[in-house]
Amino acid sequence: MLIVDGPPEWTTAAEVTGASASGVEQIVGTTSANAALYVPRLRQPNPLHGDQVEGFAAAGAVAGVFARTDAHRGVWKAPAGVDASVAGVSELAVALTDRDVERLASIGVNCLRPVPGAGVVVWGARTLAGADATASEWKYLPVRRLALFLEDSLVRGTQWVVFEPNGEALWAQLRLQVETFLHGLFLRGAFTGATPRDAYDVRCDATTMSQADIDGGVVNISVGFAPLKPAEFVVITIRQIAGRTDG
Repeated sequence: MLIVDGPPEWTTAAEVTGASASGVEQIVGTTSANAALYVPRLRQPNPLHGDQVEGFAAAGAVAGVFARTDAHRGVWKAPAGVDASVAGVSELAVALTDRDVERLASIGVNCLRPVPGAGVVVWGARTLAGADATASEWKYLPVRRLALFLEDSLVRGTQWVVFEPNGEALWAQLRLQVETFLHGLFLRGAFTGATPRDAYDVRCDATTMSQADIDGGVVNISVGFAPLKPAEFVVITIRQIAGRTDG
């Protein structure tokens, strides 16, 4: 994920919320589902300048919140809320109202804000594809990050198929391996659904591959999963090449 800072020119709530007029893409150059924008900047003492209070970009602190949330809860947990505090920061460059935060969320911008008893926290977990108007399936950070995590894990974990004959026996092995991996995540709370059947689905058979795929050694694994939010299934497809013997 690319964590994007708002421009330093955003020094008032009006300037921040005014981003909706021209569109976020015009300002940061992307509306990628693999990026997230955070405002406002942080203010804290700079030890290099005699502890004078200065403004700092928020991305580094937000990355720390990502890492802490991943370690404690997993990538499927939104790095936001009262437990997503930014340690060591007591002041923000711009004071945002509830209305400001709501408006910015609607265009895919995440905010930092003070919360009594919790300090400064990250309040928002949308990607830059998360504007309400786009209705993207990758609207929410935890959904997109979970999909990326699954794709990367499954590609790495199934590379052994490269030396296996492409047939029913291989497909059954792959289904078992992937289902075992997903069941472990289900038990950790990565998916919604009361049962595994409600939480994920794995297909690797003649319905996921054409005869040309099979003849060419292509193995397609279709994985559907129900993220915590939204609840409907999201489907990703993993493609490997089987039956190679050239090393």
